[in-house]
Amino acid sequence: MTASSTNNSQASERFDVAIIGAGQAGGPLATAFANAGRSTVLIERKRVGGTCVNEGCTPTKTLIASGAVAWRARRGKEFGIETGEIGADMPAIRDRVAGVVKVWREGSEKGIAETKGLTFIKGQARFVGPKELRVALNGGGERTIAAETIIINVGERPAPLRGEVAPGTPILTSTSILQLTTLPDHLVVVGGGPVGLEFAQVFRRLGSEVTLVQHGKQLLPHEDPDIAEAMRQILEEDGIAIHLGSGTEQVAPAGSSGVEVTLSTPDGPKTIRASHLLAAAGRVPNTDDLGLDAAGIERDKKGYIPTSDTLETNVPGVYAVGDVRPGLKFTHISYDDYRVLQSTLIEGGHRSIAGRQEPYTIFTDPQLGRIGLSETQAREQGVAYRVAQMPMERVARAYETNEPRGVMKVLVDPASELILGAAILGLDGGEIMAMLQIAMLGKLPYTALRDGIFAHPTLAEGLNNLFFSFRDDE
Repeated sequence: MTASSTNNSQASERFDVAIIGAGQAGGPLATAFANAGRSTVLIERKRVGGTCVNEGCTPTKTLIASGAVAWRARRGKEFGIETGEIGADMPAIRDRVAGVVKVWREGSEKGIAETKGLTFIKGQARFVGPKELRVALNGGGERTIAAETIIINVGERPAPLRGEVAPGTPILTSTSILQLTTLPDHLVVVGGGPVGLEFAQVFRRLGSEVTLVQHGKQLLPHEDPDIAEAMRQILEEDGIAIHLGSGTEQVAPAGSSGVEVTLSTPDGPKTIRASHLLAAAGRVPNTDDLGLDAAGIERDKKGYIPTSDTLETNVPGVYAVGDVRPGLKFTHISYDDYRVLQSTLIEGGHRSIAGRQEPYTIFTDPQLGRIGLSETQAREQGVAYRVAQMPMERVARAYETNEPRGVMKVLVDPASELILGAAILGLDGGEIMAMLQIAMLGKLPYTALRDGIFAHPTLAEGLNNLFFSFRDDE
């Protein structure tokens, strides 16, 4: 590391690599560059681990596990088991969630601290030139950083609630809802995507009355209509009131701590009084305070940073990774961005994001596992396909465990017999989806799974019958 002069004559510290954000791509990249002998600085304004560890995957799936226990305990009689009254100890649940987060965050912090050649700075970084950053330190003061390679991994934050919001209205986000120490009597969730669905179901299972509001005509707008409809039926069976094609027109405080929500619905205005309101209708990128214009870095109309297939922005030597890029926003996608840059910038490889598989799982219960093309996408792209589809109730393992809800749906190429994509809404749907993904990686025809011998009774065994259940054969 050396000092150099900048355009405004302020001394700067020079590194080989500067990384903004210690998320699921930025953190591993920082240690990889440092271990490769590159002088590296990692800048993080809040917490190591990014959205996943601090307010996304880790805490929410831990919370969902508590909801699952409550749900199964209430269903004891279905299995011949007597149980008493089931309640949710919210302070204990919050502490359990915080404890799991602490373990994973501290593990990441330890890895950074123990990496030689890695400088870690807590503060807000802003571009002051194409290859120069000014960091407002969390403890006061500032540092100026110059580097030939700069990587942006700043993630997203919850989008503000649409409609007229009265001053002082208490509105929860996917971050603040994790801090609740009392169970909402009635929770209104605005947003029918993965975040909204997961929170709606878990709080219903913990004991809250829940109303879910979705602006679009279906839940999960990126899924096929039949899969979205199956999900709606499941959530309504769980006791969640769902308003499709609806939005928040006005939101105001009600009483000492509640909220009054006026909706526009297909049947006209509707007013709901609730104890809590969660805004879960989308997220926005953290690019508005990065000074991107000073570096000439382009953004799209939503604020995301477009990149090439090797994750380089329009400014040579500046890269964007993780949720700040357009496309799917999942931890494993961010981590693969790290692997792409590790290959191309450290190992001299030729890895890219072109054509990579981008699976995901929505952790409702049952789960929705998705990989490859949906039927809607195949139709829009003019791709020839056949559909194998079967209700989960025909899978012995699901039926025996009294978890028969959902559907298995797989698209195959009629010529090559290769799998094009899948949506598995069912018990451990993400795990079944992963089996299909492995078959896709190995370019196995669907017949290999149809004719394979799987242990009985496992969920995998359902693939045998699934591939004897093509829609055009019924």
